Amino acid sequence: MTTRTLRTTARTEGAHRPGRWLALSVLVLAVLLVAVDATVLGLATPFLSEDLEPTGTQLLWIGDVYSFVIAGLLVSMGSLGDRIGRKKLLLIGATAFGAVSVLNAYATSPETMIVARALLGVAGATLMPSTLALIRNLFHDPRERSLAIGIWGAMASAGAAVGPVVGGFLLEHFWWGSVFLINLPVMAVLVLVGIKLIPESKNPDPGPWDLPSVALSLVGMIGVVYAIKELASHGPSLDAGLAALAGAGALTWFVRRQLTLPAPLLDMRLFRHRGFSGAVLADLLTILGLSGLVFFLSQFFQLVQGRQPLEAGLAELPAAVGAVTAGLVAGVVARRFSVRSVVAGGLAAVGLALAVLTGLDQHTGYPLLGSALLVVGVGAGFSFTVTADVILSSVPKEQAGSASAVSETAYELGAALGIAVLGSIVTGVYRGFPVPAGVPSDVASAAHESLGGAVEASGALAPQTATALVSAGQEAFVDGLRIAAGVGAAVLLATAVAAWFLLRGQKLEDGVEH
Repeated sequence: MTTRTLRTTARTEGAHRPGRWLALSVLVLAVLLVAVDATVLGLATPFLSEDLEPTGTQLLWIGDVYSFVIAGLLVSMGSLGDRIGRKKLLLIGATAFGAVSVLNAYATSPETMIVARALLGVAGATLMPSTLALIRNLFHDPRERSLAIGIWGAMASAGAAVGPVVGGFLLEHFWWGSVFLINLPVMAVLVLVGIKLIPESKNPDPGPWDLPSVALSLVGMIGVVYAIKELASHGPSLDAGLAALAGAGALTWFVRRQLTLPAPLLDMRLFRHRGFSGAVLADLLTILGLSGLVFFLSQFFQLVQGRQPLEAGLAELPAAVGAVTAGLVAGVVARRFSVRSVVAGGLAAVGLALAVLTGLDQHTGYPLLGSALLVVGVGAGFSFTVTADVILSSVPKEQAGSASAVSETAYELGAALGIAVLGSIVTGVYRGFPVPAGVPSDVASAAHESLGGAVEASGALAPQTATALVSAGQEAFVDGLRIAAGVGAAVLLATAVAAWFLLRGQKLEDGVEH
């Protein structure tokens, strides 16, 4: 046998690790669950509001603190996985995720719920970058890796849309805490199977884990996102200004520190690459559009159109179908046409679907809504999957965890901003609706907190007054949705144009890694 033949055989064996597809199935299970947990609360919100009686602001924090904390810790956790081992971090995170889910299920007050959701975010931050980085280690053939990332991306994108279906089924049969307890058996399977199937991988020479950088990343991300949420909800204020200054200052310090450290948490030089920066931007805004739409249509289907939780969840299923279908073929399509065509086209599809929803009213039929959800899912599946591939292939294998964390940070920040920014627009418009005559001030105050609060508070009124109050609230909620959809459409379409130029010349890998 010649040396060349031996080298070819070694390459083939190295490129095709036994059991890699079974290991992938365990990894995407974790991805699906973390993504589901970001949106599963959408359907549970009316039930949770009835039991815990949160204010409108507390309700927004319950909805988005999970994603805020994940976004603030992903870079740190991705870097930690590079250092201690990605498999080890994944298994620790899965165990913690299951344990903290119990705290969420049995929360007894809005404050307890917010803290429990934040802790769930800490655990979730250990899972997402580990899964994508381990895929880089499992699949050395770029075409196989593109398919694996496609499956991973499909689960991540679809999770946002599957959440309402899972939540709807559970809420039809159990109390709202069950949407968290479903995490326990799934995480148990992940730990038991992952121990045997998933190979360990880490950076052989990682350097120390810089704790000041971890703190700066967390403070910076949460500060900036909180400021955006407050500005969108209440306009300029001292709190928002201070949060913005603190967040921007912490992130600036974080960047400067990374540029001076011999072993940074995140290699900031990656952002000098136009394709890398464009992929991160597209990642963030794709998920912003998808998660914001899914979260608020869940409430629209229930509180405006009167659907049951499971029916509302199933109504959003086209988004998941579109995301899975597009994610599985995204790599092939990007190689057939171009990376920028697929990413820009995906962003434009999400933007156009949101634009259609600017004509939404209380009686809009399901064919239009279902079609919009399908288009959003397809667009998100194409864009998110290809950009994840671009980001992961831009760095050496040793930095896979950090690069994966950038992709995941964009995902989670997009999910948080989708709820915070678009949701704050909805909330801001909603709170201004005129209360019908004859409604007591305490009932009016409760009704202005949220649409779920209006439905609950109306039970204390005479039938005619109650109907008038709920109708006024529904009309204001739909007005807010229309404006939020218009803002989202403008942002997504502008980003599609930017991605077309930023990703010019970008291609997916073809050569086998060794």
